Amino acid sequence: MSDNNTAREPSFVDALIPVVSLVCMLAISVYLYGDGSSSGANQIALILASCITLIIGKKNGFEWREIEKAIKEGIGNTFGAILILLSVGMLIGSWIISGTVPAMIYYGLQIINPNVFYFTACILSAVAAISIGSSWTVAGTIGIGLIGIAAGLGLEPEITAGAIISGAYFGDKMSPLSDTTNLAPAVAGTDLFTHIQHMIWTTFPSIAIALVLYLILGFTGEINDSAISLDAQLSLIEQNFDIGLYLLLPLVVVFYLAMKKYPAFPSLVIGALVGVFFALIFQQDVIIKFADADDVEGIFVVIKGIWTALFDGFTADTGDTAMDELLTRGGMSSMLNTIWLVMCAIVFGSILEKLGLLKKLVVGLIGMAKTTGSLILVTALTCIGVNIMAADQYIAIVLPGRMYRLEFKKRNLAAKNLSRALEDTGTVTSVLIPWNTCGAFFSGTLGIATLAYAPYCFFNLISPFVSVMYGYMNVKIAPINPDEVMAE
Repeated sequence: MSDNNTAREPSFVDALIPVVSLVCMLAISVYLYGDGSSSGANQIALILASCITLIIGKKNGFEWREIEKAIKEGIGNTFGAILILLSVGMLIGSWIISGTVPAMIYYGLQIINPNVFYFTACILSAVAAISIGSSWTVAGTIGIGLIGIAAGLGLEPEITAGAIISGAYFGDKMSPLSDTTNLAPAVAGTDLFTHIQHMIWTTFPSIAIALVLYLILGFTGEINDSAISLDAQLSLIEQNFDIGLYLLLPLVVVFYLAMKKYPAFPSLVIGALVGVFFALIFQQDVIIKFADADDVEGIFVVIKGIWTALFDGFTADTGDTAMDELLTRGGMSSMLNTIWLVMCAIVFGSILEKLGLLKKLVVGLIGMAKTTGSLILVTALTCIGVNIMAADQYIAIVLPGRMYRLEFKKRNLAAKNLSRALEDTGTVTSVLIPWNTCGAFFSGTLGIATLAYAPYCFFNLISPFVSVMYGYMNVKIAPINPDEVMAE
């Protein structure tokens, strides 16, 4: 555990102190700052909890250099996510100034029925995520368009975000192209397609219930009377942007690259650059108006407008407050607060894992699992707890997968039961936690606070309950098949 072999084994109380401290400080943060707690208050709570954890580590004989190395490795492992966050910010700014996002809103307003909008948003996100295997890419592309359409129709953005996330995570889970869908069976000891087939039994009932709830909300909810009329919104978009179906091509490019399994970061950057190209061709007047540059002339006005949209986002000036708020978004700078939150959370999670505190908590839970149902419940609680403490869905899959793999085997339970439980609880709950990498990403991308959209992520909320219920009812719980080839 420790490089110098002098560290003592942590006690269960050692493991509880940082967790209880963090929960208390986060509760105070949310009480004092509400939805704005992720703009700095939660970061302070995470850092203070990290300091408390460091004291415990020092008491147990750990040296700072060991802990610092673990922190560096933890942050290093999230660097890919940080690059994606920055590229999404750049893409949003690029796609607004190019007219791509306005075009998505323009055509979406005309073809989507408000009563079935939440249902439709969930279905569209699910289909897209199954196709490309990435819930993050779905949020950063069609997700921002759906949020804009919801605002135009006078619908609730929080419910819309929940529907987008529910669909995106369903599609992500069921797609063989998804990284988490490949990771879970690899950790548990089964193969990819056995894992996907076994997930059908819990995943489809969960999404079916979610879709019914979105339909109910769509038909019983009231459209915001403050929203301006549809014709007026369409007219505003036409007056301020050159609109045409060709503006949707940047979206097609990104989805094509994703389906071809190009890495997310270069795919999103290419999408942003295609947006820049379209802006230069079709939206020159928009660029010049946005740049508002008295200090430069000629081509430099256009360069300044594009450059600003990429790093600081686009600022709309349509003359309508609602439309301006809708289209004033994006830029790399818009993601810096999210990155700050992610880094603070990873510091805390990395220290917990290095000191063996996460393992201590998990080992204590195994002793509580007497039945198959309670074992799956403990697995679910562990995945959710690691998502909260380590702030990373990959750790929430890998750590419980490693810890419980042998226990499932001892109880003659097939590895696909474990891999399904990891996805049903570890993957889907990550987006519900504000400081988790997933929660921070979706909040920053969709522009909706995590705690605001979380109650409407019906699929993500229902899936863990269905998984645990199956365990207690012994429904679709498979014993070990001697003929099954296990991935060891």
